[in-house]
Amino acid sequence: MVKELYDLIRDVRVQMIGPIRQELLSGIKSPNQFKTLKSYLWAFPDLPLEASDYEKAAEFFNITRKHGIQGSNTDFLIFSVAYHHDLEIFTTDKDFHNFQQYIPIKLYLLKTTP
Repeated sequence: MVKELYDLIRDVRVQMIGPIRQELLSGIKSPNQFKTLKSYLWAFPDLPLEASDYEKAAEFFNITRKHGIQGSNTDFLIFSVAYHHDLEIFTTDKDFHNFQQYIPIKLYLLKTTP
C-alpha cells in the first residue's frame, strides 16, 4: 500500500484539500513530528474549495443519513470534492464502501497485493 501511494505521489496523481491536511496533522503529540509532517505536506497545494462543494457535501450527508449511514463532515467534504473533480478516493476506511452504495463516489482500488 505504501509503495502504491508513493507511485501515485511520484506520478503527481494525488490531490490535497485543507480538511485532509488538518486530519493528517491532528493528534500528533511530538512537536518535531508535527513540524516534519507539516513540511512534507507543503509539497501538495490545496485544491480550492467552492460553495458548491459544501452544498454537495450536505446533500450527500442527507442522502446517506436517510439510509442510516452517518459520517463526519470532513468525510462528506472529501466525497463532494472528489465528485466535483472526478477523483478517486484513496482510503483504508472500509466504511467508505457503505457510502458508495448511496452516493456517486469512486474509491481507488489498490493494484498491489499485501
